[in-house]
Formats: sequence, structure tokens, C-alpha cells
Amino acid sequence: MQRYILRRLLLMVPTLIGVTFVVFVIVRAVPGDVVDLVLGEFGAGDQATKEAIRKEFGLQGNIVAQYIRWLGDIVRFDLGSSLISNREVTSELRNRLPVTFQLGAMAICFSLLIAIPVGVISAIRQDTWADYLGRSFAIGLLAAPNFWIAILLISLAARYFQWGVPPAKYIPFSEDPVGNLKLMFMPALILGGGLSGSVMRFTRSSMLEVLRQDYIRTAWAKGLRERVIIIRHAMRNALIPVVTVVGLQLPVLVGGTVIIETVYSIPGMGRYYVSSIDQKDYPVIQAVNIVVALVVVFANLTVDVLYSVIDPRIRYS
Repeated sequence: MQRYILRRLLLMVPTLIGVTFVVFVIVRAVPGDVVDLVLGEFGAGDQATKEAIRKEFGLQGNIVAQYIRWLGDIVRFDLGSSLISNREVTSELRNRLPVTFQLGAMAICFSLLIAIPVGVISAIRQDTWADYLGRSFAIGLLAAPNFWIAILLISLAARYFQWGVPPAKYIPFSEDPVGNLKLMFMPALILGGGLSGSVMRFTRSSMLEVLRQDYIRTAWAKGLRERVIIIRHAMRNALIPVVTVVGLQLPVLVGGTVIIETVYSIPGMGRYYVSSIDQKDYPVIQAVNIVVALVVVFANLTVDVLYSVIDPRIRYS
């Protein structure tokens, strides 16, 4: 297992280099000069100022030279400064990443709390009203956009129940844990509900396949209780595909946080990313994509390791 993890960690290096190069080229392929955006109309004709800005932010030379220079800064853990605010990207991400990670972690918890029980009940009560209701619920969650549900809940809850309106100011967890959880509950529930639809369907199909196995029929023949058969024998093997789906949903979760953070005015990484795209803020766009790429590759590694934890028969060499 140690050799396998070390090999996977080494393979992450070319993957991350490829991702960073693609992002680096794409953001510079967008029409327009970012220096003009930084200067505004008053400095549009000042060539000396433009050259000074290009030199300060590493925008001189061809794209390969810029990339090599930027990659050297990344190796030294220097993500650069924002072209617009001139603030260090590292410090901005240090403040915003915990907010997004908290929202994502709560969303995954809600997703699993919704999806696994409903999926299991749908499988063990196949073709009954509970199964039809569970499948309809999953399809509804998959079909409804997160931003639409968020706006609808804010509008209806505020009008008829006088709650659910996002506060004017974000409440950090360190200052007021209860207030922070109240603020994050609804956005995380909306995100988790959207993710739970596919997890629910995979849980149901995986449970149905496991319940048809010979060892499950043997357990029934031995007279074991249904709860013991489902929890101890069936669910553990059925969760392997579910873990895969949850791991693959992390990039989708990052995309979902962009919309939800904007709707609920949460100062997370997604909202920061949207504003940087609007302003063509190269260092911020590149830094956020590096973070997302790291999350995805480490999530895939974690999923592979969890396979052997869930099923000890799986071994890596």
C-alpha cells in the first residue's frame, strides 16, 4: 500500500503540470489586454506604465517564458498578487478556503445522510410505493438547478415564514459557531440535495446487485434478521461504487459552490473565482485552479485507499 500511494503521489506531478499549463494558456487566450483593464481609461495610452505593470506581474516575454517564471514562483509557494487589488493571493485563499471547505463538507454530509438511507430503502423495497417515491425524489433532485432552489427558498421563506434570508454580513465560525452553522445550513442542504440524487440512484442499483448474490441468499437461509443482513453483509460491499461517485462529485461540488456562494453572499473561494474571471485576474484564476486540481487528485487517491478499507480483499501492489 505504501508503494502504491508513493507511486500515485509521483504521478500527480505531471498531472498538475499539465493542468496548470492548460489553464495558463487558456486565460491568456481571452481577447483583450489585462494591463488595459488594470489601468483603466486614464492609463490606456501610457506605454511606460504598461511595461512597468507587465514587469511587476511577470507578463513580459512569450507565454512559455511567463509559464516557466510562474511555475518557479509556485514551487516557492508564491501564488503572486492580484492584478486588481494587489493583495497576495495566498492570504486571500487562506481566508476563503476554510469557508468553501466547510460548505463542501457539510454538503457531502447532507448528501450521504439523504442518499444512502433512501437508496437502501428503495433497494430492499423494490417496486413498492417506497421505491417509486425514492426514485421520483432522486430524479427531482437531479432535475432541479441548485440556484433556482436557493432563490425560490429565499423568496418564499422570507415572504411567508420570515426566515431563510442571508444575513448582511458573513459570520465566521470562530466568532459565533451557532450563527455560522445557521448561515451555512441552508446553502449546504441545497448543495447536498443536488448531489444526493445521483448518489441515491447508485446506492439503489448497487444494493440491488449485492442483494442478488449467493452469500446474501445464504444469510437469509440461515435465518439472520433483515437488519443484520442489510447493514453487516450487504451495505459494506454496496458502498464501493457509492464511494467512487462521491469522489467524482467533488469537482461538481466546487462548481456548485460558485453559484451558492454568490446567491448567499458567502465569502468563499467560488465567489472569489467568479469575480476574478470577470476582471481577468490571471494570478487568482490560476491559483484557484491549482487548488481545485489538488483537491481532485487527492480525492481520487483517497477513494482508491478507501476501497481497501471497505473491502479488505482489495489489495494494491
